[in-house]
Amino acid sequence: MKAFSVVLADDHAMFRQGIRRILEELPGVKVLGESGDGLELLTLLKETKPDLVILDISMPNLRGMEAVREIKGLSPKSKILILTMHKEREYLYFALKAGVNGYLLKEDADFELLKALNAIRQDKLYVSPLLSEFLPGLLGHRFSRRVEFADILTDREKQILKLISEGKSSREIGELLYISARTVQNHRVNIMRKLNLKKTADLIKYAIQKGF
Repeated sequence: MKAFSVVLADDHAMFRQGIRRILEELPGVKVLGESGDGLELLTLLKETKPDLVILDISMPNLRGMEAVREIKGLSPKSKILILTMHKEREYLYFALKAGVNGYLLKEDADFELLKALNAIRQDKLYVSPLLSEFLPGLLGHRFSRRVEFADILTDREKQILKLISEGKSSREIGELLYISARTVQNHRVNIMRKLNLKKTADLIKYAIQKGF
């Protein structure tokens, strides 16, 4: 049976080498290369086209979901496992929205890496156990992108979300739309409730991610 090929990208050399040793001990897994830099990773992908890219989303020269998009453009058949220290809900949310196949916390890597690989090889989604509580609310967003925006938010709410993302206050939005600041605030609360967001900072991140 053909080996499951992997490329590993992490800017911490000792951690990367430790993960590589684990991978090389797994039957049926072949490490094609490793990278500590985002641009170096893209060059490597042009040459290798692996089955799986294991990626830290905080790397020099290529960060976050930008890296996921670049990988998908260069090697669309490659699956992606995020390997990260970030436990925040929004990181997991944006990773799932970008279409990654797994999200593994570094602190779980020793015990969960094999489980993650097995799940991904079977075309299943893998998420670290510590983050599993977020999944019920996130999976619907991942698989219903058009419903999330076209059907859940009203036209007025989309309009207000756009203005919030531009940094305008409730008073300024009210003046632009000829409504009271209190009405704007009520819309803001409804938007956050519908999108299951807790803070204005999360709302702004969401609006930016959606292109608003």
